[in-house]
Amino acid sequence: MDVQVIEGRLLEVPTPDATGMDRRAFGEFISPRGELASYAIGWTTGQDQHIGRISIGIGAGNPGGATFHAVIFDNGSEYAFSLIDEPFERVPEGGPDLTAAQARAHDTLPFIWWVADNAMFQDRRALWLRHWLVGTTCIQTPEVFERREPILLVTYDDDDGLWQLIGSTGAEDEGKLGHLSHAIDEDQTLLDVLDLSPGETATREHPGGPWTRHMPG
Repeated sequence: MDVQVIEGRLLEVPTPDATGMDRRAFGEFISPRGELASYAIGWTTGQDQHIGRISIGIGAGNPGGATFHAVIFDNGSEYAFSLIDEPFERVPEGGPDLTAAQARAHDTLPFIWWVADNAMFQDRRALWLRHWLVGTTCIQTPEVFERREPILLVTYDDDDGLWQLIGSTGAEDEGKLGHLSHAIDEDQTLLDVLDLSPGETATREHPGGPWTRHMPG
């Protein structure tokens, strides 16, 4: 059995000043040996600093049970973790909240980082967070950028790593530069194609319809 990452609920609440959105996504992890963990990831838009948060819990009700908390940040090209003292979220498998020092001394910390990396690569909401963290840009047709057309074609260019979002009109006109995370804010069905490989494209016939993936060649 492979590692299983099972997505749970997504909570979205406007910030008190209505300038952004506070998002928290929950999930469960099952290792090939049947080890369990639960996690929550979150981020708040509408602020200058792009920092995500993650809580991972193991061993609820057991002597070694604990909940680990960390921030997630852009380290120049991808993401990195740093343990923190302040609890972020309660998760079903979690035990007592650990401080950063307690977490570093815990003998299961390597397992916790393994859970965190799997969640960041397999949970679609975590992919959304990653694009927000690093500020991934994308080219959108004017019709898509102005929300006059739905996104029907997504491409992830192999040569320059650029994402393109195209509607029914096609890409004949000069595109508009935007952030991929903002496009996902408006159309969360893009979560299904955030794991495109370089050079791969995805198409659909209508909004909400199933995506069909296409490899080059």
